[in-house]
Amino acid sequence: MSLLLTAAPSNLAYKFPIIRQQCSKIDKMYRRLDSCLVVPPPEGKKPRAIIKFLGGAFIGAVPEVTYSHLIDLLAREGYLIISVPYNVTFDHSQAAREVYEKFNACLNVVSTSGLPYADLSAEELARLPVYSVGHSNGALLQLLTGSYFSEKIPKANAIISFNNRPATEAVPYFEQIGPLVRQMAPVMETLPMYTMARNTSGDAWNAFLDTAKTVFQQYDQEAVVSLTKFADQLPSVMNQVTEGTSEFKPTPSENRECFRNLYNVPHTLLVKFNFDAIDETDVVEEILKPRVELIGGTLEKVTLNGNHLTPCLQDPRWQVGTIYTPADALAQGFKALALNDTRVLAKTIANWFRRVQFKRQN
Repeated sequence: MSLLLTAAPSNLAYKFPIIRQQCSKIDKMYRRLDSCLVVPPPEGKKPRAIIKFLGGAFIGAVPEVTYSHLIDLLAREGYLIISVPYNVTFDHSQAAREVYEKFNACLNVVSTSGLPYADLSAEELARLPVYSVGHSNGALLQLLTGSYFSEKIPKANAIISFNNRPATEAVPYFEQIGPLVRQMAPVMETLPMYTMARNTSGDAWNAFLDTAKTVFQQYDQEAVVSLTKFADQLPSVMNQVTEGTSEFKPTPSENRECFRNLYNVPHTLLVKFNFDAIDETDVVEEILKPRVELIGGTLEKVTLNGNHLTPCLQDPRWQVGTIYTPADALAQGFKALALNDTRVLAKTIANWFRRVQFKRQN
C-alpha cells in the first residue's frame, strides 16, 4: 500500500461556520473556527505568514490551555497562528491525515472570507506563506504530513523535541498494562453487573462531565470545551488497548523509512533542549539530511536551554502577599528563568522563519 495520500476534498470547507465571538468573562486572544483555533497578531500588526501549530499527545487536544503562552509569543512576532487540536491515537497515519484535512479546510475559509474582527482581508491572507510548528508528537505529525502529501504543505517546518519511540517506551508500563487490560475484558464480560455498567458507564461519564462543566462555566465557557476535548480522549485510547493494539501505526521504523524517501518540506528547523531525556532530534536529523539535500532544501538544528515541557510553560500571575518574602523572590526568579526559555524558543523560531522568507523573496 502506498504511503502517498490524496489531498483533502475541497468541499470540506463548507463545514466551517463564519468566525463567531466567544462569550466569556475572560477576554480571549483566540477565536474558534470550528475545531481550529485562530490567533492573529496583536491589533494593528499585519501578519507576515501563517503558522500551522500542533501540540503534543493528549495536551495537543487543548492548545488554548497547554500552549497559550508560546502561541501568544509567536503571534506577537507577527504570525497568524492556526492551531489544530487533535485526539491522541495509536494510529499516527490517521491523525496526520485528519490534521491535514482540518487545517486546509480552515485555511480555505480564512483565505476566502478573511478575518473581519482582526481587520484582515481575504486577499492579504491568501498571499501569505504557510509554515508549521510541531512539538513532540505534534512534531511527528508535521513530518508525516510533509511526507504523505506533496501539495498544500508548509514551506518550512519547525520541529520541536521530536520523539517517536515504540509504544513500549513511549507509554510507561505498556507491556504490562496492555495484556492485563485485554485479559481482564473476557472476565469482566461474564459478571452480571458488566452489561449494566457498560450501558450506564457513558451516562456516568457524561454526568461527571456535566458536573465539572457546571463548575467551570462560572468562570469560562471555553474551559468547558477544553475539558470535554481532553477527557474524550481517554476512553478511546483504552478501547484501542483492549482491542489488542500493541504498537503505533505506522511503526517508528516505518516512519523513518517514510521520512527518508518521501519528505517534501523544503526548509526544516530541528529544535532540541539541553535537558530532554526522551528527545530524538539527532536521530531524525540523520534521516532527513540526504532527503533534504535531494530536494534542494535546507536543514538546521539548534540546541536551546530547557526541557521537554518548555513549550508548554504558562505565564501565571504570581500573587504576592502583603509582605514580600524570600519565597516570593525565589518563586518569581524561577518563573522568570523558565519563561525566558520559552521566549527564546519563540524568538528562535520566528527569526528562522524570517530568514527563510527573506531567502525565498531574494
